[in-house]
Amino acid sequence: MDSVTSSGPTSAPAVVGPWTKGLWQPEPVAADAWLSAGRHLLDGSFTWPLLTVDGGAVDHNVATMAAFAAEHGLLLAPHGKTSMAPGLFARQLAAGAWGMTVATGNQALAARSAGVRRLLLANQVLDDPVLRWLAGPGNADGEVVVQLDSAAGLARLADVADPARPVGVLLELGHAGGRTGLRHDDNVLDLATAARARAGVRLLGVTAYEGGLPGVPEVRSFLERLRDRAAALAGAGLIDADEVTVSVGGSAYFDVVAEVLGGRPVLGGLPARVLLRSGSTVTHDHGVYARRTPFTRVPGGLRPALRVWAQVTSCPEPGLAIVGAGKRDVPVDEGLPVPLRVHRAGAAPEPVAGWALTRTNDQHAYLEAAGPAPTPLSPGDLLELGVSHPCTAFDKWRVVPVVDADLRVTELLATLF
Repeated sequence: MDSVTSSGPTSAPAVVGPWTKGLWQPEPVAADAWLSAGRHLLDGSFTWPLLTVDGGAVDHNVATMAAFAAEHGLLLAPHGKTSMAPGLFARQLAAGAWGMTVATGNQALAARSAGVRRLLLANQVLDDPVLRWLAGPGNADGEVVVQLDSAAGLARLADVADPARPVGVLLELGHAGGRTGLRHDDNVLDLATAARARAGVRLLGVTAYEGGLPGVPEVRSFLERLRDRAAALAGAGLIDADEVTVSVGGSAYFDVVAEVLGGRPVLGGLPARVLLRSGSTVTHDHGVYARRTPFTRVPGGLRPALRVWAQVTSCPEPGLAIVGAGKRDVPVDEGLPVPLRVHRAGAAPEPVAGWALTRTNDQHAYLEAAGPAPTPLSPGDLLELGVSHPCTAFDKWRVVPVVDADLRVTELLATLF
């Protein structure tokens, strides 16, 4: 497994203590000693709210995506910004991922410190310290591929690059109304020609993000354009490699990526290396990706792995329950959490029906009756909440317990936000 070292220095916390959100640990203790005590989610080792990861669901999701990639001739470079958890990086790399994707220089540095050797930096890099790292230690200690969409970005990279150890680059295509990326094909050819001529820069192919498009037809058309641009650059002799790299893929349309770019196509006379960046698939969710996953269109399925556990703290009026988890604890940008089950001492978990979470404050959420005969709730009840949008769940937690089907803790994930 040459994309990761055998044990990253930050794959798990070294010490937990009073500062560790969600753990009730008044005195510092080594994390491995804490784990060796055989913790259970409901044994008093935790305080609420708490984010957990279902280890079985993660294993299923990692295996599912590895099989999908293998079936369609794709390479996985999952986007690490979802979790910034080296423990999850290691699972994906062990299942055959080419490497990891990151979005910023700090994320690249953090992932490298955790032992990830191959990185795709899927963003425009204009920051001089990051550029110098990319051209120096980052490029010497492993492979870092970056993307470009401007002559200014090319010039800044070329100014610090080492001709003896060129940095691999991908030209980014964009679409009208999207974020970064070249809008016109003539601009792609011009920038490719300029990149091919600069010492210290090695043009590997093209990249794009299709997740902001409204539907399958628009995504298919955009990916066909991306494929055609890759073929044109390869055919013109502008690719400085024996294969052309195409990097794509949010978590909503990877089936269309497989349709248009799967099967290791030959583009412009070169075999294509297609890197799929889908990141939210590692944990999936109960919200935005539950609705948008390609597995609503093609066979297969992912399992939601994230839960936030929080108590009902007040029932101040009929039809209203206040829950002790808010914007500091749960994602709210792509949908609010979903109440799943209520846990009470001495009783089996009970599904929560007839309630909807409608708004949040910093540390509180408002659960309102939303149907006939809502499940009775009382202060002190422990709620199991499903979340929407994993990318804004992990960043609120520095340590995340992994639990098994019996809610026993098997691992502590450190996050590097």
